[in-house]
Amino acid sequence: MIEFFLASLLLGAIAGLTAGLFGIGGGTVIVPVLVWMLALHGIPEELVMIMAIATSLATVMFTSLSSTFAHHKRGYVLWDKVLYLSFGITIGVIAGSFAAEHISADHLKLIFATFLFFFSLQILLQLDPNTPDELEETPLLDYMVGILIGGVSALLGTGGGTLTVPYLVHRKVNVKNAVAISSACGFPLALSASISYIILGMKHTGLPDGSFGYIYLPAFFGIALCSIFTAPIGAKLAHVLPAAKLKRYFALILFLMSIKMLWY
Repeated sequence: MIEFFLASLLLGAIAGLTAGLFGIGGGTVIVPVLVWMLALHGIPEELVMIMAIATSLATVMFTSLSSTFAHHKRGYVLWDKVLYLSFGITIGVIAGSFAAEHISADHLKLIFATFLFFFSLQILLQLDPNTPDELEETPLLDYMVGILIGGVSALLGTGGGTLTVPYLVHRKVNVKNAVAISSACGFPLALSASISYIILGMKHTGLPDGSFGYIYLPAFFGIALCSIFTAPIGAKLAHVLPAAKLKRYFALILFLMSIKMLWY
């Protein structure tokens, strides 16, 4: 248990750095590595994927709060957008969490690996969607897209930034505001996901010691403790290091992770 906690501290440090440096949600790193760690730790195969997803989402609560506070001080958070998106996200997360419990571990792994494959490919090939002319404000669209973001995030174990930011930029929202809004939406997403996965897991018999529902506490505390402190460091390094080039190297690592998950 101690060794697992220490390994989780290291994972949290890496996830925080990559999130701050590349603007990529920590779940893209946490979930595949945690799947491997949980399997090595002897967690039953049918529980590994859903516990990795639930634990990853739970850690987002802390990183979201710290980053949202920083963005809010700079006036980047557009709270009306956060409100519209969060309503939909909460509903989507609850639905996605219930769906995840009824999807087989192999299919859940396939869904995540496929997402990781195309996400890394998009970064490697620098594929950016065309942005249209100025679009009118449509709270209903934000609400509906929020449901989609919440549902997908609950299945993948990510904070939703990989979907929220591109959507907002597509809607002609300034990228700094888009990142800030995404950070603020991360908290209700993570909170509703954590509650859902705790309630669902409570009904499951045979969970390993240290579990709170489907959340594995040794991993949760280790990742959360370190990621909070390393995310700001990563953000500072982004202004010093050649972040664009590093981001492509990082995407290559994610690409190889997805291949390994798809074929093994």
